[in-house]
Amino acid sequence: QATNTCIIFLFIYSGIASVLPVWILLQPRDYINSHLLIVGLALLYLGVFIARPELDAPMLRTTLDGPPIFPLLFVTIACGAISGFHGLVSSGTSSKQLDQLSDARFVGYGGMIGEGTLALASTIAAVAGISLVTQCNLPAVGNVVDLNWSVYYDSWSHATGNKAAAFVLGGGALIESLGFSKNLATTLMAVLVISFAATTLDTATRVQRFILSELGSVLNIKPLKNKLIATLIAVIPAMLLVFTNVSDPSTGVVKQTGWVLWPIFGASNQMLAALILMILTLYFWQRKKPIFPLLIPMLFLMGITIFSLIYKAKEFFGSNLLLFALDIFLIGLIIWMIIEGLVIVFNKVKKV
Repeated sequence: QATNTCIIFLFIYSGIASVLPVWILLQPRDYINSHLLIVGLALLYLGVFIARPELDAPMLRTTLDGPPIFPLLFVTIACGAISGFHGLVSSGTSSKQLDQLSDARFVGYGGMIGEGTLALASTIAAVAGISLVTQCNLPAVGNVVDLNWSVYYDSWSHATGNKAAAFVLGGGALIESLGFSKNLATTLMAVLVISFAATTLDTATRVQRFILSELGSVLNIKPLKNKLIATLIAVIPAMLLVFTNVSDPSTGVVKQTGWVLWPIFGASNQMLAALILMILTLYFWQRKKPIFPLLIPMLFLMGITIFSLIYKAKEFFGSNLLLFALDIFLIGLIIWMIIEGLVIVFNKVKKV
């Protein structure tokens, strides 16, 4: 009951925060969070050099209890590699905080370098850092003594059930090697995770409100133009994902709908990345600039995203019609996106 109350409070917070001007809450809070990230990363990497944890994971896991590494790997790793969500945020919030246009490259490129650095630290903590943990309680396993890779990742169901525990425990162990107490080190990692979760929560709500409002303007749907109504439409479906449960087709385990949708989220995120790359490709092409650095990853992302969604559609078909319908809807959006791009190219070539 207490957990549900906290979740409801977070949704209320995200709704209120998303309608406030950027400079009132989002900007100062993210400024503070940036310092948390810098300090957290510094401690993690320093812990790696001090503790020198052993990496006992195999180079390639060949067990068949989980989904295939291809194509789902490429729609699971998002923010640390390429992320459509970041593309939306850069246009919806980051652009409003730049002092001048020339700062865009430094902020954008530097931000993604920071994301990649965080992704590497997360991987080290989740794979090698956990070997330093002497005792813990895992959500999917229970009490564990001398944690290591083979214990944490002994099965797909256990690994997914443990969720973000590997990052918190492994990162905490790395920081603990610097002389911090176990409780303080684990708390620092938890605060790091929570601070960025809170940032993502209202930023995502804000971006979704922008999109709904723009959709209302284009289609002349008056209610969507109202920022409060648009915010409610953004928040309520997210609440349903948290407070409803469905059976996971891949494991048969009943989970929160949001967790079951996670692979589709990854695909939709990379779909947005492909869309942004397509827009940039067309923009550069029309201005006779080199396009291959944009075109090649765009084609890869489009292909891998469609492949992933088709794979998940086979899982959802017959077991969960709602998820199957959402999956097919995303495939349709990608096809629509490709057609729109081809139409622009065709019209441009036709004029020439």
